[in-house]
Amino acid sequence: MSPLETLSLVLGAGFASGLNLYATVATLGLLQRFGIIQLPVHLQVLAHPLVLAIAGVLYIMEFLADKVPYIDSVWQAIHTFIRPPAAALLAFSATAAAPEPWRWAAALVAGGIALTSHGTKASARAAANISPEPLSNWALSFGEDVLAVWLTWFATAHPAVAIIVVAVLFAISLYLLYHLFHFLRRTLRKLAET
Repeated sequence: MSPLETLSLVLGAGFASGLNLYATVATLGLLQRFGIIQLPVHLQVLAHPLVLAIAGVLYIMEFLADKVPYIDSVWQAIHTFIRPPAAALLAFSATAAAPEPWRWAAALVAGGIALTSHGTKASARAAANISPEPLSNWALSFGEDVLAVWLTWFATAHPAVAIIVVAVLFAISLYLLYHLFHFLRRTLRKLAET
């Protein structure tokens, strides 16, 4: 992979992992398995049937957990400690040909991007979970899954544009996090007053 393709993979998979790690891993593995892309050597293990099967089972578990409001909140809380480190590991593996400082830098950037996208997702879900209707939670879940799969593929197919897309998504996430945090704080304050 060229440096541009590697950067795109690091950023795209990092952001997508924050939304849905298992869909990201499965997408990368399937793209490699069917010869659509050629992953870096250290990531080619994602195409192994065992890795694909585990990613598939965990994706189904996440797909179901995302639809139940309070289970979803617990799932998101647990994955705060899973998604960012996994994105960092993917980035570290993707940059195996780079010098060690660059590999660590890629891991830190991907982990930070994953933490931002995950934080936005978890905050949006917390806001949606307090509404009594289930449709907003389901719509968010489907949208996140589609975005994770699409962004993973797009980062491998159109690296230059994908870097720009991830930068825009990152900026939107920061904006949403700021406003979601204030919304949740106001909501919790109102609940505490009653």
